[in-house]
Amino acid sequence: MSHKYKFQNPEGLYFVTCTAINWIDIFTREEYSQIIIESLDYCRKQLGMEIFAWCLMPSHLHMVIRVQGFKPELIIGRFKEFTSKKIQLAVKQNPHESRKDWLVIMFEKAALESSNVKNGKFWQAGNHPIELWSPDVILQKVEYIHLNPVKAGLVFEAHCWKYSSAIDYSGGRGVLDIDYL
Repeated sequence: MSHKYKFQNPEGLYFVTCTAINWIDIFTREEYSQIIIESLDYCRKQLGMEIFAWCLMPSHLHMVIRVQGFKPELIIGRFKEFTSKKIQLAVKQNPHESRKDWLVIMFEKAALESSNVKNGKFWQAGNHPIELWSPDVILQKVEYIHLNPVKAGLVFEAHCWKYSSAIDYSGGRGVLDIDYL
């Protein structure tokens, strides 16, 4: 991994992305998205993660975060490990999951190709952290995050996407409490 894509400043503000293996559109189902929301809420309330902006897309999650009291890579690692196990279990136990067999095969295949995962892999390695050093760069990343579902053609206006902090910045209240910039 390149030196510039690591958490260099433990107190820094970062733009991070977590992506499902093979860019699988897994977050098209409410129950899997809810696992992410509950896990982010836990990280925020219990592990010192400040979430300033976020957006859960069908295959990935973008966030602007800062972590207090822990190394950011440890918190993101714990988040990804927990949600990976929880989502894989939810897929296996979901009687309405039409892609269950295919998804399980994809998770197992990805684990076989990984040196540090044994029982199914959900997230791609890395999270591409970019430290945000100026108000202009922060604004650029927040706008990118919030406009992601618009550019993907999922909604006409950013604040209409349920799984995003765009609604919070437009006067509403989203499904996840955030820390405002």
